[in-house]
Formats: sequence, structure tokens, C-alpha cells
Amino acid sequence: MSTQIKIGDRLVGEGCAPYFIAEIGINHNGELSNAKRLIDASFAIGWDCVKFQKRTPDIAVPEAQKSVMRSTPWGEMTYLDYKKRIEFGQAEYDYIDKYCKEKPIAWTASPWDMPSLEFLLQYDIPFIKLASATNGSDELIRAACKSGKTVIMSTGMCTQEELDKSVSLLEDLSDGNYALLHTNSVYPAPVDSLNLNYIKTLKDRYHCVVGYSGHEQNLEPTVAAVTLGASIVERHVTLSHNMWGTDQKASLEINAMFMLYNRCRDIGTMLGDGEKKLGDDELVVRKKLRVE
Repeated sequence: MSTQIKIGDRLVGEGCAPYFIAEIGINHNGELSNAKRLIDASFAIGWDCVKFQKRTPDIAVPEAQKSVMRSTPWGEMTYLDYKKRIEFGQAEYDYIDKYCKEKPIAWTASPWDMPSLEFLLQYDIPFIKLASATNGSDELIRAACKSGKTVIMSTGMCTQEELDKSVSLLEDLSDGNYALLHTNSVYPAPVDSLNLNYIKTLKDRYHCVVGYSGHEQNLEPTVAAVTLGASIVERHVTLSHNMWGTDQKASLEINAMFMLYNRCRDIGTMLGDGEKKLGDDELVVRKKLRVE
């Protein structure tokens, strides 16, 4: 258990600036050009990392969903075929790895199954992100910890008891090299369901680095999350809310990425250490205005 972890060459946690993860996820819609534009924007604005999602669709898609028909920009197809259509493979990730190194900006992805985790470990990714949909998979948690990478796990879609079990594995196997992200897994998440005070509960219960993965449509909840102690900010990002896809409307467009970054990055400096003190500037004002 630790209040700081290392991601790449950066310390993240208590006393550190927030670490910003731009969750491209599947918002690229299977087009590398879309991914490149979002990587460019994330780098230009100053975000620390871009993140994707990696699946083996035949394994990761629930059986009940595989044959469900779906209307897509590529025509009517089963949900399984849709997931295969937008999945990036070796060629795309080789390009992403090279492109991000040239910026440079860090990149990683959430593995949704064991072959996907093994696939990602061929690259020098700074951390493994376990999505809320996989945080109950003991096998995946164990393998992620065994990799020696920092593990970041979202906490949505699970009970407190389920989370206790998963965190127990992280504590036992990762040597404290993990962080938890509070999240509500509805896309977009209703404001009255965000329960941001759970960030403090996570910090008190597990004494680890805690962040926030936001799926709301506005910026204020994420700013509030950082004020409450979130050391990692993860938000889905998109080129346009009008693009096709289930995650687009719960994502930040590029101008909103810029605004959120600037609103959050100096919050720690604003909050200070909580002690009453007079700085040099205020002493000058005191001398001018106060009768001693």
C-alpha cells in the first residue's frame, strides 16, 4: 500500500500533479487516422497518456451478445462481427507504439482477456489498466500483477465485497504498485449517481493512490474529484460527439480536454497545506492597510 506510485518516469499520488489519461478506447471506430488525431491532441494539450481497449472478441464478448444484430456505419452485422470490425491488431498497435514514441507521449490499453494482456506485454507500456468490466477476474488481476507493471483498476460495476476481494489480490501480488479509479459505469453517468465522496472512502479504506474515471458529460465533477484527492484523471475523448459509437457522447471533445486540463492541473497548489500563514505579498498589504 502506498500513497505514491511510479508511472513511467513520473511519480503519481500525494503531493504530485494529477496524471491525465486520455481514453481513446474504441472511439477511433477502427480507423487509425482517428486515433492519430486524438494522440496529436492529447500530446499538444499536455495529457500524460493515451489509452485504448484491447479485446479478443470471441472471448471478451458475452455469449448472449454475440449474435445480437446491430446497425453500424458498415451495415447490419452481429455484435461480435462489429467488435471484430473495430478491433486494432498487430499492425495498428505497432504503428501506435512508434507514433507515440516520436511525440513522445505514453500509451497503454485495457486488456479484456488473457490473450489481450499477453499481446500488450510485447510493448513497453507504462501500466496495465483493468477496466470495471474485468475487475472481478482473478486470473487477469493475477497476471497483470505478475507482469511487474503498475496496475490501475477501475471500481465500477462491483459491490464493496467484490472490490475488497480484488484489492486484496492487488495488495498481495503487486507489492503496493497499484491505483484505484472511482467510476460510475453508466455512459453518460448521471450527476446524481457520481458519489464523488467515495474517492475519500477508497483512500481511507485502502491507503493507496486513488483517481477518477469520469463518464459524465460535463467538466465540473472531474474538477471536484481532483479537489477531493483524485491523483489520476481518466476521461474518454472523441473528435466529435456526433461520431457514431456508444461512448462518444460521454467523451470530451478536444476543446473540453484543454479546458479540463487547465482547470485541474493547479488544484493541489491552490489547496495548499491547510496551515494559516502570511506570505510576503500579504505582509506588504498588511503593512499598507492595517493600523498596528
